[in-house]
Amino acid sequence: MPTVAEQLRSAREAQGLTVYQVADSTKIKTDHVRALDEGNFDVFSAPVFIRGFVRTYATLLHLDVAAIMDALDHELKGTEKFAEPPPLTNESRGIVDWLTLQLSRINWRVALPLALVGLVILGAILGYRAWRAHQAEDPLQNLGNGLYQPPNGTSGNMLPVPTDP
Repeated sequence: MPTVAEQLRSAREAQGLTVYQVADSTKIKTDHVRALDEGNFDVFSAPVFIRGFVRTYATLLHLDVAAIMDALDHELKGTEKFAEPPPLTNESRGIVDWLTLQLSRINWRVALPLALVGLVILGAILGYRAWRAHQAEDPLQNLGNGLYQPPNGTSGNMLPVPTDP
């Protein structure tokens, strides 16, 4: 089976198009069109550019884009440079990166209103329990001894007699 580069080049030549005409029609740089015709993917910095340019090029030539893209994926997996996407940093991923990734997967338009409703319900329950506990308390338990002090000489069994008739 011919490579993607061979398919693109042969289709371009069969339609009588030059590299410059393809570059002008697709707005892809001439050097990139030549690299795609030669199968030289090393001039591209990332596979996303290769895939986009090949898709545009194949669409211009009226080729089966899905078949071309499948063949391109197979070819890119065979290359050392584009077999796997490059890491964005040289550091290993830690718990903060994992947590950030998990938080980014949350649908906040749904989760935030649900969390707010949950907080309101929790506040209502805690408020009701505090109110019930306050209602059950003895209202006089926090009062002091008061102002009246019994005289020291009398026993506690007798009431004081008023002195003013």
